[in-house]
Amino acid sequence: MKVLVTEVMWEKGLQELKEFGLEVVYNESLWKDREELLNTLHLYDGLIVRNQTKVDQELLSAALHLKVIGRLGVGLDNIDVKAAKNHGAKVVYARNANATSVAEYVMTAILSASRPLLLADQDIREGGWDRKRFTGEEISNKTIGLIGLGEIAHRVAKRANSFGMKVIGFDPFMTDYEHIISETGVEKYSSLKEVLHQSDFISIHVPLTADTKHLISHKELDSMKANSYLLNTSRGGIIDESALTDALVANKIAGAYIDVLEEEPINPSHPLLQCKNAILTPHIAGLTNESQTRTSLLIAQEVGKLLKGGHSLCLV
Repeated sequence: MKVLVTEVMWEKGLQELKEFGLEVVYNESLWKDREELLNTLHLYDGLIVRNQTKVDQELLSAALHLKVIGRLGVGLDNIDVKAAKNHGAKVVYARNANATSVAEYVMTAILSASRPLLLADQDIREGGWDRKRFTGEEISNKTIGLIGLGEIAHRVAKRANSFGMKVIGFDPFMTDYEHIISETGVEKYSSLKEVLHQSDFISIHVPLTADTKHLISHKELDSMKANSYLLNTSRGGIIDESALTDALVANKIAGAYIDVLEEEPINPSHPLLQCKNAILTPHIAGLTNESQTRTSLLIAQEVGKLLKGGHSLCLV
C-alpha cells in the first residue's frame, strides 16, 4: 500500500510509516501544485496533510483508492470530513499531540506583553536606559479568559494557575463537571460578553465553524478592557481582522498576539502589519520539536493501523 505526504512531516513519522510496510512518497511542497496532486492521487491508499492541502470533493474524486486521511494537527477546516466519509475514507487527527506547545505559547505571549524584554534590549542597544518605560506588570492576580474549554485550554489554565492568575472561561458545550472546571478550578461563565469584560487576557481555543466565524468582532472588542490583550492560537477567521485592526488603531485594547489568520501566509498589504500593538507569528503556536515528533509519530501509527485493518483512537 502507498501513502502520500504532501506537507512537512518529521522523519520519525516517515520512518514509522515504513515500519508498517507501507511505501511512502514524501513531497512537502506538493500542496502548492494542485494539478500534480490531483493527477497522482489515484495511486495512493493513504494521504497525510497539514492545514494547507485542501481535501475537498474535487480532490476526493481524484483519489480513487483512498482509504485513510491523516491530519498532522487538530484543525479540520481544510478537510471536508463529510465528503471523506461518503467517499469511504477514514479521517484521523493528532489528538492532543501539540496541546502543551500551544499552552506554552499562550503563556509566553502573556509574559511578553507584561514584561517586553526584547524591546528593553533593543532600547539599550540604541543608547537608552529607560527603566520607567520598561517597568512592566505582574501577571499574578490578573484574569485570563478562555474562550473554549477543551484540552488546550485546560493546559493553559494549569499553567496560569501556577502564576497566580484568576482563570475564567466561556464554552456553551461544557458542563460544570468537566475536568477543566472540576480539576483546574476554571470559573465558567454563561456569557461571552462577561468573560471579555472581566479579563486582562483573552485566549481563544475554539475550532473554526459557521458558528465561530467572526466570533470576535466590533461588539465583542468593545466589551474588552482598554488595557487587555487578545490572543488567537486557534484558527484564522474566528477574529474579524478588520474589526481587530480598528480596535488596535483606536487603542480600544492594549494589543493582540495573533498566530493564525484568515489568509496564510499574510498578504504584505494587510493592515495588521501597520499596528505596532499587534504581534504576529506564522502559525507556530503548536510547532515545537517535541510536539511535531509526537504529531508525526501519532499520525503515522494511526494511518498505519487503519491501512493494516486495525482500529484508531483518533478517528474524527
